[in-house]
Amino acid sequence: MIILDEHVPPSQRHLLRSWHIAVHQIGYDIGRKGMQDDEIIPFLRSLRRPTFFSLDFDFYKRDLCHPRYCLVYLSAKQYEAATFVRRLLHHPQFDTQVRRMGKVVRLSHADISIWRFQAQEPLTLKWPK
Repeated sequence: MIILDEHVPPSQRHLLRSWHIAVHQIGYDIGRKGMQDDEIIPFLRSLRRPTFFSLDFDFYKRDLCHPRYCLVYLSAKQYEAATFVRRLLHHPQFDTQVRRMGKVVRLSHADISIWRFQAQEPLTLKWPK
């Protein structure tokens, strides 16, 4: 299940759906509008293998790693969100729910930084060409 933070512009949700990527967005078709950051983590744990995409840096923390979900911080402009979501979902190391679980990820133009569940150091990957 792919979930967007409510602060991702609705146009980005529509763009992802036009690319046939099934997404849900907090406050629109899942969760409730105005959910606070500290409410989102327990909510994600109640779902089946969610991958949550946010523009909020607070979601890129090692201590948020959990085997039941994946958190992705989009270190990009809000109108680049759909492109980054699609790029990650097509990356060979993130192209299935199982491969994403237990990770907290930061996506940027330069690279992908990953905290893995119980890892001591983040892993950095380059985007494939």
